[in-house]
Amino acid sequence: MAWIAAAVHLFVCPFTKVEESFNVQAMHDILYHGTNLTAYDHLEFPGVVPRTFLAPIYLSCLVYPLVYFLKYPHLPHVTKFIVQIICRAGLAVCVVVSFRQLQNAVGRKFGSGVAFWFLLISCSQFHFMFYASRLLPNVMALPFVLLALRCWMLENHSALIWFSAVSVVVFRSELAAFLGPVLLYEIYSKRLSLYRCLKIGLATSIASILTSAAIDSYMWQRPTWPEGEVFYFNTVLNKSSEWGTMPFLWYWYSAIPRALGASILLVPVGLYLDRRTIPLVAISCIFVFLYSFLPHKELRFIIYTFPLFNIAAASGCNVLWITKHKTSTRLILSSLATLHLISNFILTFVFLTVAYHNYPGGVAIMGLNNLSNGTAHVYIDNLAAQTGVTRFTQTHNNWLYNKTEGIDFEHEDVSHFTHMIIEAKKKHMDNARLMRPFKIVSSVKGFSRLSIDKDAFPYLTVEMKTQLLILERKN
Repeated sequence: MAWIAAAVHLFVCPFTKVEESFNVQAMHDILYHGTNLTAYDHLEFPGVVPRTFLAPIYLSCLVYPLVYFLKYPHLPHVTKFIVQIICRAGLAVCVVVSFRQLQNAVGRKFGSGVAFWFLLISCSQFHFMFYASRLLPNVMALPFVLLALRCWMLENHSALIWFSAVSVVVFRSELAAFLGPVLLYEIYSKRLSLYRCLKIGLATSIASILTSAAIDSYMWQRPTWPEGEVFYFNTVLNKSSEWGTMPFLWYWYSAIPRALGASILLVPVGLYLDRRTIPLVAISCIFVFLYSFLPHKELRFIIYTFPLFNIAAASGCNVLWITKHKTSTRLILSSLATLHLISNFILTFVFLTVAYHNYPGGVAIMGLNNLSNGTAHVYIDNLAAQTGVTRFTQTHNNWLYNKTEGIDFEHEDVSHFTHMIIEAKKKHMDNARLMRPFKIVSSVKGFSRLSIDKDAFPYLTVEMKTQLLILERKN
């Protein structure tokens, strides 16, 4: 079931967003440019802080046999965009395999019934399975976190420390606030000694830092430990707030309810009926509380907590289900526990419909690719680059693509471009200098908002608006 859920989200929304751009471009360059670093995207567009190449290199090696088979026989209709989907599928495989390992541990610790409910609940929700194939730094770390949680439940402390250290020092430093309390809880419970934790943790951390520094310094062509720089930028300097801020309680009243759906109502039920779930939820709440102090907030930052919340909800559902014949109240509650999955699937359908319409840049570049087979020099503006345009979507080898930010159409010469993908702003359409030599050959709509329509079932309407224009030079 998890495989099907991840695949549905991948194929319904095959494009990527700007947050995934580093890992997407890195995998493209590894697969298509190999050791020719001068052709790599990250050296031309380095971004604000460096990211590690370890995950893109591993995933590229994982999918390379299939990509090699598709590239070299020149199979018909196989484009680089197909390779992008394969790359994302490779990450989804890693996440789902790790998730199934965690599910197996849940079955051994809490029982097969809880494991089954855990699977149903996780697959009925939108965000976890949607992000499973997203080439985000958070999701690159997710398989390690899921395996660490599995080791926690099975009391395999050496592996728990190893996975935790790698997750923190290589991928996401903020995971220290999530996996750190897990280790402290094991030390407090006297199942793990402080000496053993420090010995294995320090050795693994040093080895991981040295590995990351060696490979990433070569890839970035300068000395660097990427996650150290990311931690300094986001936490010490608090520069992440430049990308927007949210209120302190935003994770609690917005992110977690959207991610868990109706299952959030069953988390306290699970806590009450099965006290073994209390440490899982408590550690998740500690992490969300600590992370709430950073002003810049995104749902994906706390994705690691969703499985633990779901285990508590699954435990509650399981107890209600196996005791449904004891009283009429339990029968009603068990029915509601079952029906809540339907609510989750409905919510997932709404979210997936919105997501499907939320990648106008990807739609625009694929549409442009089909307009012409000759040579072209294409300009890609910021909105298009943020909503789906990647090197994988630049499928014509004889085309030039330019995504330079901040071009002033009012004063700068754009005569060297044959095509342009620009944001559908009124000031652009009214700009005679821009529009005189070009003609609009297509427009791309994207998601605007959800609205209530009382006259049409199911009464919820996805409103669209024109977001991008595809221009072609008249001559």
